[in-house]
Amino acid sequence: QVQVVESGGGSVQAGASLLLSCSASGLTFRVYDGGWFRQAPGKEREFVASISWSTHTTEYADSVKGRFTISRDNASNMVYLQMNSVKPEDSAIYYCRVWRGALEYWGQGTQVTVSS
Repeated sequence: QVQVVESGGGSVQAGASLLLSCSASGLTFRVYDGGWFRQAPGKEREFVASISWSTHTTEYADSVKGRFTISRDNASNMVYLQMNSVKPEDSAIYYCRVWRGALEYWGQGTQVTVSS
């Protein structure tokens, strides 16, 4: 059974840093792409960052470029999102997604709240 579990969310002040972690089990993680998405109240879920399984190529939403860094540790089946210089507009539920072609798995999300 595949499980994707996020952790590391919380409430912080603007300008602070947070590290989100995503653990994936029940699959051959090293051949899955990984990524983070977020959804704020009343808004659509949006892409934040991704990292490919093969070359570890990363992509970022323009809104987080230069502040967030995605990484992965295949030995531990983990995907990370280092969030620096967070802003109130980063407040959302952050979801981890792992996928390979049309096969995808999502976590339940972790709440990030940034106060000004």
